Amino acid sequence: MISLNSIIFNGMDMTRIDVQVQLSSGLSKPEFKIIGLADRAVRESAERVSNALAALNMPLPPKKLTVNLSPADVEKSGAHFDLPILCAILCAIGVMPEDKLSKYLIIGEIGLDGAIVNTDGVLPAGVWAARNSLGLICPGAQGAEAALSDNPDILAPNHVLELIAHFQGRMIMSAPEKSAPVAAGPDTKIDMADVHGQAAAKRALEIAAAGGHAMLMIGPPGSGKTMLASRLATIMPEMTSAEILETSTIYSIAGKLGGGGLVSARPFRSVHHTASAVALAGGGGDARPGEISLAHNGVLFLDELPEFNRVTLEILRQPMESGQIMISRARRNATYPARFQLIAAMNPCPCGHLGNAALACSRAPRCAEAYQNKISGPLLDRIDLHVDVDAVNPWDMHRTDDNIPRESSAEIRTRVVAARARQIARQGKINAYLDGPELDKAANMSDATIEFLNTAAEKMGVSARGYNRIKRIARTIADLRGADAVEISDLAEALSYRQIGRGKFSVK
Repeated sequence: MISLNSIIFNGMDMTRIDVQVQLSSGLSKPEFKIIGLADRAVRESAERVSNALAALNMPLPPKKLTVNLSPADVEKSGAHFDLPILCAILCAIGVMPEDKLSKYLIIGEIGLDGAIVNTDGVLPAGVWAARNSLGLICPGAQGAEAALSDNPDILAPNHVLELIAHFQGRMIMSAPEKSAPVAAGPDTKIDMADVHGQAAAKRALEIAAAGGHAMLMIGPPGSGKTMLASRLATIMPEMTSAEILETSTIYSIAGKLGGGGLVSARPFRSVHHTASAVALAGGGGDARPGEISLAHNGVLFLDELPEFNRVTLEILRQPMESGQIMISRARRNATYPARFQLIAAMNPCPCGHLGNAALACSRAPRCAEAYQNKISGPLLDRIDLHVDVDAVNPWDMHRTDDNIPRESSAEIRTRVVAARARQIARQGKINAYLDGPELDKAANMSDATIEFLNTAAEKMGVSARGYNRIKRIARTIADLRGADAVEISDLAEALSYRQIGRGKFSVK
């Protein structure tokens, strides 16, 4: 019996799969059977592998061939089991040495001609293999991606014949080289200086970037909400090495690591309001990551927020608190990171012109409350910053004087990076993740400041969650001005970003 190593992905966790092959004599023609809990793609491996062997002039012998994928009670899915199954068969018929192949983790899909086809999850497979003292055999086109795992022993053949020649000593395959990052930084073609007016909204966006806070912008069509959101990435700090690897791993599992390089720029995922719950949260038969996981360590932008299905929006509540999402299916549970920064935008009412006597519809202001009620109170309570984005004054569109200079993204980013550095030095994390005693210690508020906050929160009817979010925002505002303690002025500004109730965004 031959036994080789492969892998299955359960979210960010991986389980070793033992690919066992046994040949039994006494038959007049070949019989190929795969056993173990597996989906259709794995079952079809028998046909792909049989045809590939025939194309290589190495047809199956007239024996019963049994492939067991162990552990049997874990469902196996995906075509990446083709290559380990084929390798195990070649070992069983004496073409390749089992003792050498058993030191590798093997993944890859096989074409009918023996070509080794791309598969998902090569980067995390390489990392896992290195941690478990194994080499990695993967498709040739993904060798550069595998090399990013820093696994010292990687083979990336394009065809089965290359792999056979390597292990028979007729050709030595060289290790693949790392490829360049997918993206090295924010898009330099857009800049915060492009935004005319909207000083208040840009200030709120700076606070959001500095502390990692969720933000909701409310304003009429054409006021610049999407333009502001798209420039958030240009003022955010660069990702750390750990964040780059974690984000790239998610993209590799999702099959979106195009070009084979690491994702080094913070993701910006703009989701259309017709997106389904599965598209947002993740799922499907193989429990793939959704948009909220693809936005991990970056930004999730939801435009036209009330137009989303309410059930879909409610999915955001749990990951916004925990930073991860669990996808439960009948035969598989997968957990993915989902530490994203939510930036949402909406009109104040269906027509978008509430408060404008010349443009508002005849149902105003009653329609505004019904429109805003599409978003649940618990979800709104989890959004730190609620910001009015007024229509831009036409005179601001062609301002040429320097009385009100428009700051560039680079200038704002300098302050954001400094503020985040203060947070990491003080508490090891950004302010958005603070809670409990940790938040109280970081806020460092005097008795008078606490009394001011308590009085204001009581009058505004702020929830316990909202109370802590105000403290986090105030802490970020204090960090932006380089202060050690939160002052009343910081709290006053933080309180101005909290919604007092339905209808706040009704009429100016």
